[in-house]
Amino acid sequence: MPPLARVVLLLTLAAASARAQNLTDAQVQAVQDELWLGAQQTWELGTEGEALTEYDAPSLSVFANASLPPSPPYNLTALAPVLQIARNVVGSRSNSSQPQPLWNVSGGAAGDPVSIGQAVLLANWTGAPEPYPGVDSAVTYARAATEQLEYTLQVVPRTSNGAISHRIEQVQLWADSVYMVPPFLAYYGVVTGNQSLLSEAYTQIKLYRGYLYDSKASLWQHILLGENDDPGFWSTGNGWAAAGMLRVLATIKYSPWASDMKGEMNDLTSWVREIQDGMYPHLQTKVSLFHNYANETATFLDASSTALLAATVYRVALLAGVHTHLPLAEQCRRALSGAGAPDVWGTGNGVGPASTASFASASASGSASASSNGTAASSTPYNASSPTSSASTATAPAVSVSSYYPAAPAASAGAGLAHFAPGMWLTPVVDPYDWSVQGGSSPEGQAFVVEMYAAWRDWVEAGAPGASAARRLGVSGRWVWAGVGVVGVVMGWGVGV
Repeated sequence: MPPLARVVLLLTLAAASARAQNLTDAQVQAVQDELWLGAQQTWELGTEGEALTEYDAPSLSVFANASLPPSPPYNLTALAPVLQIARNVVGSRSNSSQPQPLWNVSGGAAGDPVSIGQAVLLANWTGAPEPYPGVDSAVTYARAATEQLEYTLQVVPRTSNGAISHRIEQVQLWADSVYMVPPFLAYYGVVTGNQSLLSEAYTQIKLYRGYLYDSKASLWQHILLGENDDPGFWSTGNGWAAAGMLRVLATIKYSPWASDMKGEMNDLTSWVREIQDGMYPHLQTKVSLFHNYANETATFLDASSTALLAATVYRVALLAGVHTHLPLAEQCRRALSGAGAPDVWGTGNGVGPASTASFASASASGSASASSNGTAASSTPYNASSPTSSASTATAPAVSVSSYYPAAPAASAGAGLAHFAPGMWLTPVVDPYDWSVQGGSSPEGQAFVVEMYAAWRDWVEAGAPGASAARRLGVSGRWVWAGVGVVGVVMGWGVGV
């Protein structure tokens, strides 16, 4: 076969293969449905709210390429699951009027409930029905968000230089917290017209990076300070940090203060890039997965972190024109969406979603006090988006049963897929409640798949910037130009920025 004809044939076959390596709309919906049914812990609900906003209501996402805060009309139908999360959480919260988390779970992290804050702010901003309509003294979305902000800024302990602890009982910094706390601070700032909160979001990321970033590895350590730390380069922790930074970057970029915060945006872009530059050399390219700890090949392979990091690649391509790792992100997305037998990955030792937590278990004990391991710092100035109630003794009616509740996906929804069980649970995944072991299922992993597909869709709809790549073929020095879906399969992608 003539060389040119062979190239054309390979490209044609590759294009057909690429089309087969995307999840269908129905399969992504099944991933979302399992996410809804499985998410129970605070950070799972917050991550679910973010993922569903990005995928189902992109015009209300911080990545919408539109000015923030969002302008009407609002597609509340598309936002219904996110609003239901906000309603369930706020409706189960203590009605005492004081600084307190959105959901006070005994033994839980101080940073995790903050992740639900953006869903609550969206519910307030879009005028969604309050959990207790007609009860003037009952908790409202605005009041719940304000008291979460006060709790985070006034009660939660800090390091000596001001980094807000992820834990309440001791000062401890987790890479995960960059996804939970700074995006809420930034979004609260943009909906209330308070630039200082966007600056605080940036500052918290900068402080966390100062502790957790290892410049030699170009990776973030998972947990430092306090007892039971984890100094390893946990892949999901690096994904949490990069994804959180991108949400803050987008919030600043589309805020009224973008021109005043160019330096902050440049820093955030650089910090995302350094994580990606540190992670992707550790990708196990034969299977297109990261190990649970990026540089520890003895740890199990993990699809959760692989999906989240791919999402960050598409997002940074759109936000900052960084295209370096698009070839590998596409390779990973296709591999996660491809055909095969999921049982080859095993089910691990983990338990998957907890069976004991529910909204009814949320504590009504009010605010916890700052631990003796740190001192709560003074609050950053802020303005509530609307007046909040000062009453603290009203008895509110019971919360109604959720009005949004999908049926379980068909048992065959994921049949034939290499990285999904037949019911569309992602595999293999780190256990969401024990980061040292492989789990059976993971709500956060489901959310990462949704975020990956939302980011990929937005990237494709924007014209797939950076998709065209050149690669030198053979010794003749000829260059072949091709687009996404072709080069990624046949030529291994060229790499460029």
